[in-house]
Amino acid sequence: FSPSVLGTREHWDAAYERELQTFQDIGDTGEIWFGEESMVRIIRWLEKHKVPLDSSVLDIGTGNGVLLVELAKSGYMNLTGIDYSPSAIQLSEKVREKEGMSNIKLKVEDFLAPSAELSGFDICIDKGTFDAISLDPSDAVGKRKLYVASLCRVLKPEGLFLITSCNWTKEELLNEFREGFEILDELPTPKFCFGGRIGNSVTALVFQRK
Repeated sequence: FSPSVLGTREHWDAAYERELQTFQDIGDTGEIWFGEESMVRIIRWLEKHKVPLDSSVLDIGTGNGVLLVELAKSGYMNLTGIDYSPSAIQLSEKVREKEGMSNIKLKVEDFLAPSAELSGFDICIDKGTFDAISLDPSDAVGKRKLYVASLCRVLKPEGLFLITSCNWTKEELLNEFREGFEILDELPTPKFCFGGRIGNSVTALVFQRK
């Protein structure tokens, strides 16, 4: 990928500072990455596969925290969101407060250098964070490897990893996560047709840690 400001912390700090101000002004929670249907897809999959409601869930790059709120509304009780942008965590705290979801844990954490207490999760969810890391102007390849290593550290053996991406195809993600993970499922996502070929604009996969 070409390096992009979308891969920098400065960009996300500025973006979430704007969203935080907007929320304080008019109560708008801001953008939902990949739209609401992406959250519905994840929750439906968890429900269909009877994933226990007391499973510990980590939302990697939680942003405004709306996914965690929706998981809480669906009955999930052990929810943690992290983001390396303090403004994102401030925003998600305000969204949590507005929705009355006091049981959601939120922390400023850089997933590429996770603290020791960030471990033992049953489920990790990523909606766009791996995409952003892949665009980092400084050593994106190294940071992708760090991401996989961090995922192995924080996710229990046989734990589930649900990733939604608009930058990577299924085959590319299988290659990126080949060390320590195996694919369990592919979630249905919108398809498009271009030049006689059909493709997916978004890829959503479920991996299991070996």
